[in-house]
Amino acid sequence: MHITFFNAKPYDHEFFEEINQQYGHQLRFLEVPLNASTALLAQGAEGVCVFVNDVVDAEVLHQLAASGVRLVALRCAGFNNVDLKTAAELRVPVVRVPAYSPYAVAEHTLALILTLNRKTHRTYNRVREGNFALTGLMGFDLHSRTVGLVGLGAIGLVTARILKGFGCRVLGYDVQFSAAAKELGIEFTDLPNLYAQSDIISLHCPLTPQTYHLINEESIAQMKEGVMLINTSRGALIDGRAVIEGLKCEKIAYLGLDVYEEEGDIFFEDMSGKVIQDDVFMRLLSFNNVLITGHQAFFTADAMHNIAHITLQNITDFEQGKPLANAVQP
Repeated sequence: MHITFFNAKPYDHEFFEEINQQYGHQLRFLEVPLNASTALLAQGAEGVCVFVNDVVDAEVLHQLAASGVRLVALRCAGFNNVDLKTAAELRVPVVRVPAYSPYAVAEHTLALILTLNRKTHRTYNRVREGNFALTGLMGFDLHSRTVGLVGLGAIGLVTARILKGFGCRVLGYDVQFSAAAKELGIEFTDLPNLYAQSDIISLHCPLTPQTYHLINEESIAQMKEGVMLINTSRGALIDGRAVIEGLKCEKIAYLGLDVYEEEGDIFFEDMSGKVIQDDVFMRLLSFNNVLITGHQAFFTADAMHNIAHITLQNITDFEQGKPLANAVQP
């Protein structure tokens, strides 16, 4: 099949072209994101391959279908950027990569926790300037601390296993009961109790209408004083303005973000020579107890290999008329 990639980066070229030697599709890579202004660039393609911040709304889907596009392949797990109802009406299947490497995201979650706790990012800068003073760098033992995980899917479970290895008590909340979580010794609880007891709260749930701004003024008020909050899932799980107030009053003592609600205008690009216009994001950056990475939790060679393989297999299954195991239903 002829597939047009939007928002393609050099690493997309590298991994997809390598894996595509097994599949033989025609791949065209475009640097521009997919939106209503760029959808016409898919002319001649049978399918498009998009990423987390591409816009695949009703207008875009109608343009794609009119251009002859018959498949939308997401090279990611999340699909909140796709109008699934319109896609179904147009009979354009949407496929995704439901699990590429839960270890990649879980390990990055721990990297944020450990860096914020032991302040290694600040130490790095001090030592380079010849400052070896320890003042202001004190952390705490993770051992015996209580960590609350919101979402107990594949990533949440791997995160729990790692935390158990550190000797943490792990609380968990999910809308579905997980036998695997119970076997790991995760204590199931409701959100108010998780907020009240957790020294660290880490988000691993999808973005849905029910989880939009899950972390808000009300939920922050229920948390422990000095809580650490981590989000490697979806940016819009957190109300940025409410978190800023939580940081200012020191209810939130540490904040680690790999995702941000309005990241589509910032992440995955070199913004070093520009003035970032997002006031909430810039305010978050001004706190010395906030650590932000640019949606890189997924970014390991293992994960990229799996993403490329699963995406191309999804495309091949569609081409050959096979059942689409990774289709997203409206």
